[in-house]
Amino acid sequence: MILLLHHRYRHVGGEERAVADLQWLIREHLHEDAEVLERDSSRVGARDAALGLLRGGLNPQEVADAVKRTNARVVHAHNVNPTFGWRALAAARQAGARVVLHLHNYRLVCAQATCFTRGEDCTRCHGRNTLPGVRLNCRGGSRAESAAYAAGLALHQKRLTGAADEILVPSTFALQRLQELGAPLRGKARVLGSVQREFVDHSTAQHGEFVLAAGRLTPEKGFEDVIHACRRVNLPLVIAGDGPQRHELEARGGATFLGHVPPAELQVLRRRAAVAVVPSRYAEILPLAALESMAAAVPTVAAASGGLKEAVPEEGLYPAGDVAALADRLQALWQDQAAGERALAGAKARSAPAFVAEQLRSVYGATSTPARY
Repeated sequence: MILLLHHRYRHVGGEERAVADLQWLIREHLHEDAEVLERDSSRVGARDAALGLLRGGLNPQEVADAVKRTNARVVHAHNVNPTFGWRALAAARQAGARVVLHLHNYRLVCAQATCFTRGEDCTRCHGRNTLPGVRLNCRGGSRAESAAYAAGLALHQKRLTGAADEILVPSTFALQRLQELGAPLRGKARVLGSVQREFVDHSTAQHGEFVLAAGRLTPEKGFEDVIHACRRVNLPLVIAGDGPQRHELEARGGATFLGHVPPAELQVLRRRAAVAVVPSRYAEILPLAALESMAAAVPTVAAASGGLKEAVPEEGLYPAGDVAALADRLQALWQDQAAGERALAGAKARSAPAFVAEQLRSVYGATSTPARY
């Protein structure tokens, strides 16, 4: 039995999808039961969130009880902020479970989790020095919220990683950046690729109707760049996603906005796409949008930054933020069936269920003496 631990974000994103995909992979390919223990950030008040951050977690007994109830041999933790914290991991270990901490972003060091602020990549916070995040108020809320996050990260980084037997990251780039940021990984970290459940048989890009961009509408995701790029080369653009920047982007015109699109409907859109784009302005660890487009055999254009450089074929890469280069790549790969087939092959090599399951089996099956924390 594997117990997945996750604190859902206020705005649902790729990490929620990653947790669901791992639960599926464990059941279908590792042939073990898997249960998810969740808390929801949208239901946590500001006071409890701050207390959870400063104390390193609230109510860890809930996790210990879940381990005993399910007889979980592994607790696979994803986002733990603000109220799970290191105490949840410690409780799981004390209850007899092996603990795996999965880092889908830079939250160990960066309160914003993206290393992006003021419109550019940012690595000002380093190790336990999270004061730049308070000074710049990177989270965009109240100063008190920024201070609580900064203090919580500084106080509990080492306890959090110390309470884990294994630490997983989605890309080699992510591992390197976390090391450069001074994250206390304690030599426990390894790369685990993101799994894709389905792959199409062949590309249909030659019949594609539009450029497809999917994701959360926030400044660091770069949707403004692709709007300008498509206008530059007169290509129709469809944007699937929602987020705080939606109204601003809609006001600019130049795209059809569909809002949040369920996964099944997004698959239909990909079958109709001539090319997909992931126009991130920041060093993403590895967005699922790129892998999903590639698994659908859609020619994929992406900013040459972060984990995207590891996954997306070189023919689709362009310098992040360079609208002219983005427009050129979109035009070059428009309705290119061969490029779609190459994208599909790349996705299979990296994200096939059997391949990722074998990696995960190694993580879950390894033995380790619990460290002191």
